[in-house]
Amino acid sequence: MDRSFYRFALSFRGGGKGDMKAVFAEAMFKDYSFPKEEKAFDTLSRYIEEKADAEMPSVIFDELYMLYEDRFL
Repeated sequence: MDRSFYRFALSFRGGGKGDMKAVFAEAMFKDYSFPKEEKAFDTLSRYIEEKADAEMPSVIFDELYMLYEDRFL
């Protein structure tokens, strides 16, 4: 399946406030400048690091990207 990281991560929306993956996904959804069609780790990681949003920490991005890689890449 040819799916972007953004579309994959959206599947985590709707969890509780204690679910960091859900918090990340919700913040990503509300970020209109997030690279929605991107699949490459380096590009996405650079965006996350430059944005430095407390609700999208790089450690959670790394966890989500590992799950994304296992499933789609």
